Amino acid sequence: MTHISSKTIGKANKTGLAKQATLSRRQALAGGLALAAASTSLPAALSEDTNINPGIPPEAFSSVPRNSVYTLDRPLTSNKLVTTYNNFFEFGSHKKIWKAAQQLPLNPWPVRITGLVKTEKTIDPSDLLEMFTLEERWLRHRCVETWSMAVPWIGFPIKSLVDFAEPLEHAKYLKMTSFLMPKFAPGQRQHWLPWPYTESITIAEAKNPLAMIAMGMFKKPLPPQNGAPLRLVVPWKYGFKSIKSIQEFSFVADRPKSFWEDLAGEEYGFWANVNPQVAHPRWSQQTEQPLGTKAPVATLMYNGYNEFVASLYKDLQHENLYR
Repeated sequence: MTHISSKTIGKANKTGLAKQATLSRRQALAGGLALAAASTSLPAALSEDTNINPGIPPEAFSSVPRNSVYTLDRPLTSNKLVTTYNNFFEFGSHKKIWKAAQQLPLNPWPVRITGLVKTEKTIDPSDLLEMFTLEERWLRHRCVETWSMAVPWIGFPIKSLVDFAEPLEHAKYLKMTSFLMPKFAPGQRQHWLPWPYTESITIAEAKNPLAMIAMGMFKKPLPPQNGAPLRLVVPWKYGFKSIKSIQEFSFVADRPKSFWEDLAGEEYGFWANVNPQVAHPRWSQQTEQPLGTKAPVATLMYNGYNEFVASLYKDLQHENLYR
C-alpha cells in the first residue's frame, strides 16, 4: 500500500480536505494547546513501541479470530500509517504525537466502574482478557477532519462490559473518562482546557453489537498513541467519539457534556453520527481521504454501518444526530 506523502496531503489540501479540518480543530482549542504545529508528513521509520502494559501479554492477540460479519470495501490501512498518524490532543495538536505518547505509563492502570451500578468496581485491563472473549474486527474509522482509515481492531463488545457492570434501570448513558497525567501528557498542562478527556454514548448505543472496546490491533496490544490499554470503537460516529486510554466507565442518568462539546458544542455534538449530507459548519463531509491513497472517496451514511445502527435513531429525529 502506498504511504501518504506530503505531495498527497498537498493535493488533499487543495480540495479542502485534511488541512482545513485539522487547522479548524486546532483553532477550536483557542488559547489552549500552545504546542508547535508540525507537518503531517510521516516519519521515515517507526520505532518499536516499548511501553506495553506487562499485564496484557502480546500472545493473547496473536491468534484472535476475525468476526466476518463486519466486512470492508477497501484494503486495511498499513500498520505504520495507523500508528504514526494520530490525534491525541493530550500529547499535542499535530499528528506526530506517537513518540511523545510512549511516555504514558500503562502499569498500573486501574479501571473504575462507577455510578448507577449494582456495585462499583475497580479492575485491571488484564481482568478483561479473562472475562471476555476477544475478536478481531476490520472496521472503517472516519475522522471529522475528513481523513479515514481501515483498522483490524481486537477487542470485545461493550455490551459485555455493560452486563458485567449491572447498571441500574435509571442509568441512561455511559460516560467514559480518560487519564489525567500532566506530568507525562504536555497538552494537559493547559489547565484551562476541560481535562481529562471524556466522551459518552447512550446505554442503547453501548449495547449495540457494533460498539466495542479495543485492546489490540494488528495482532498486538494497542500502542499508547492508539489508545492503550482500552479505547472505545464506535465506527458509525466521527472519530473524536472513540475516546482513548479509558480509566473510568460511569453509568449516569443525565446526558453528560463531553470534552469537545464543552469546547465547541456547536461543531462537535453529543451524537456525531457520520452523515455525508450534513456538513460541518466549516467544511463538507461528503468525501474523505483514506490514509495511504491518492484520491478522495465518497463518505457513506453512518460510515457504511447503516444496517447495524440506523434503528437506534428512528425515534430521535428531533435530535441533532449528525454533529
